[in-house]
Amino acid sequence: MTPAFGSHIVPPLAPHGRLALTESELENWGGELGHVAEPPLIVAISGELGAGKTTLVRSICRGYGVSEDVTSPTYALVHEYTTGRGPVFHLDLFRVEHPRELTNLGWDDIIQADALVLVEWPERAGDRLPPSAVHLDLEHIADDPDRRLLLAG
Repeated sequence: MTPAFGSHIVPPLAPHGRLALTESELENWGGELGHVAEPPLIVAISGELGAGKTTLVRSICRGYGVSEDVTSPTYALVHEYTTGRGPVFHLDLFRVEHPRELTNLGWDDIIQADALVLVEWPERAGDRLPPSAVHLDLEHIADDPDRRLLLAG
């Protein structure tokens, strides 16, 4: 079951499941999500290049207790971080061309782990992304380049 937005699991968004946020506001929102996240939880983060996906992941990790430097696993595809609350897996599927490639990443073990799993470019996972994943989307705002639109759905 997907956690309800605005519940104790996921910080609230505006009434229609969207917020226009500056980078610092996005970082604060992500930190709050990380703070309240309870594993197992899979968060699927979509958005075009430069929309702020890794910024959001970095702040979720910070809120969850990751003390290491969080970087995009664009070439490694998966980074694992250890916290006192349990593991965090950060996956960047940008370079994945077909969902069958996920098997080589240990996908099935990762999504079944008692962990916080953060997936950038989740659309590349196809039907291998569990229906229980929390979906977030970041979009550029054409007339406001200093903000991103965060949508839940």
